[in-house]
Amino acid sequence: MDAQRLLDGLNESQIAAVVTPGGPIVVHAGAGSGKTRVLTRRIAYRILKGENDPRYVLSLTFTRKAANELQSRLQKLGMRDHVVAGTFHSVALTQLRRRWEERGITPPNVLDRKYAMVSQLVGRRKNVEVMDVIGEIEWARARMIEPAFYHSEAEKAGRTPPVDADDFVEIMEGFAQQKRRRRVVDFDDILGLALRDLRADPGYADAVRWRHRHLYVDEFQDVNPLQNALLNEWRGDSDDIFVVGDPHQAIYGWNGANPFLITDFPQREPRTTVINLNHNYRSSAQILTLAKAALAGKGNDLIANQGDGPVPTVESYEDETAEAIGIADAVRQSRAPSEGWNGQAVLVRTNAQLVPIEQALAGAGIPVRIRGGKGPLATPEVREVIKRIGRPGIDFSQAVETFAAELEEPLEDPSPNEAERYANKQALLQVIRNYTVVDPRPSGPDFLAWLATIQANEVHRDSDAVDLSTFHGSKGLEWPVVHLAGLEQGFVPISYAETGAQLAEERRLLYVAITRAERELHLSYAEERTFRTKPTSRRPSPYLGEIERAIEHLNRGLDPNQYKVLVSDARKQLGKVKKKKTDDGNDDPVFKELRTWRYGQSKAHDVPAYVVLNDATLKAIAKKRPTTKGQLANIQGIGPTKLDRYGDAILKIVKAG
Repeated sequence: MDAQRLLDGLNESQIAAVVTPGGPIVVHAGAGSGKTRVLTRRIAYRILKGENDPRYVLSLTFTRKAANELQSRLQKLGMRDHVVAGTFHSVALTQLRRRWEERGITPPNVLDRKYAMVSQLVGRRKNVEVMDVIGEIEWARARMIEPAFYHSEAEKAGRTPPVDADDFVEIMEGFAQQKRRRRVVDFDDILGLALRDLRADPGYADAVRWRHRHLYVDEFQDVNPLQNALLNEWRGDSDDIFVVGDPHQAIYGWNGANPFLITDFPQREPRTTVINLNHNYRSSAQILTLAKAALAGKGNDLIANQGDGPVPTVESYEDETAEAIGIADAVRQSRAPSEGWNGQAVLVRTNAQLVPIEQALAGAGIPVRIRGGKGPLATPEVREVIKRIGRPGIDFSQAVETFAAELEEPLEDPSPNEAERYANKQALLQVIRNYTVVDPRPSGPDFLAWLATIQANEVHRDSDAVDLSTFHGSKGLEWPVVHLAGLEQGFVPISYAETGAQLAEERRLLYVAITRAERELHLSYAEERTFRTKPTSRRPSPYLGEIERAIEHLNRGLDPNQYKVLVSDARKQLGKVKKKKTDDGNDDPVFKELRTWRYGQSKAHDVPAYVVLNDATLKAIAKKRPTTKGQLANIQGIGPTKLDRYGDAILKIVKAG
């Protein structure tokens, strides 16, 4: 292939990123701006121009999938010779294995799971979650913090270890000793050992740098200090390095990723050329206006190349069940006759928020696929409870009450992992409550069977289904239609985000979620949400204030590109989101009578009222005035079980009204 043909179809800034000679070069690639396209074409262009020898190219990615995609694209561009493309860990491990082979050293085994070993070290310490200890070890290792310096560095970072700090240091040191004794290494060790070898032997380091003399790094905003240190050793004093990333998509602070590594690159190295890719080829101008609002206008200058689309919407709902049913309705309405389900996604901030949405979609007969895992009901802490209460022969109701009592005691200053586990258990409790409403004689085995029917709507990853994902899990993906749910204070931003850096990352996380949408974007939140067994009032996310102002700008027919962010302080953006505008029929006497009847049912069954029937369903009944069970069955929210249990009473109320 002629090198010049590689520039076909590229815009001016993309061409500059491909052809600019020398280095270092840093490319700030906004969402949907063709980052991978530019990266692969630059590699191919320089090879065809004779500026790179493919045998000495090293392209670093963060996932094996991304590395395979890069290789595939290069082959399609006519590159017959394979360049080395891999993750930091895979490249480091290859380096170590070659080193061990040259020195006659038997390679250690790679430890892919730390749980058993760390669990032994934690021992019988009460109220200590092994996964929290593992997370703290990984936090320290990503930042190259040795045990001797943990106290001071943790205090400086405002960290509260899952055990006493002295105990944690003892566990951290014991873990390192156990690995040496058993001749195993974990993934952090792989990076650390590769770094150690390069620093300890200048001749060896020169040989590695000669082999990897042309460096390319994808998603540079995700690099943590340990990875950056290893990258600098691979690079040495060479300027032949090209990095691409988006500071606005830096959302892995928990893993040590630091957006300042990309934004401050020119300050560290004045010879750096910075190129900005700000033409977005994914989303409509209206969606990009909301992306700007999510960041409070801080540095986001994306230009839409897809033209106009529908104005995004923000809806409020009575509670999380009504929200989930509303989303199911919106998913069905957004599906064009010629389209499948896989053109849509529902994104939430936390894993536990997926449960009511998955149930609502299942109830509507819509197939779902959970991205990045199997959802909160498949987590270890939830599986343990399900196993406990699902055993045959036990008093199911008593087992459930015991479990509910465990959740009555609120967590004090929980870590993010503790908060997530607690939320997952709360989600399970709500699922159990929903089950007990439909089964008058609940039992463990029957609950397991009922749960299986709910989860049966999940499909294989290659099937046609609506994707359910957290904001984090959606990164790198895109859909024509995206629904963002649960945009409430405490979720967006998350409750444990307190520092300026954490809150800034929460904004970036919302920005990532918004920019997954191509054509349509629907946002929603609940005015009430059940925690443990008590309905709790919710406030809309403070970020929605600026977002609603952006929507008002768009609804007035003004140019999306002319939208200017007015307020950047999130604390000034509370309470501006309007209530859902509908003919809600709150004054309808039938609706009022139905609510009175529902209250009695909820008290009789000791469940929240909306578990019986939510307000949206009651309003639909009052509006349509069904006279037969067949008509009643056609109303959203009335399934076979509820029709059988409540049908006669509802029809009697409607007839009397």
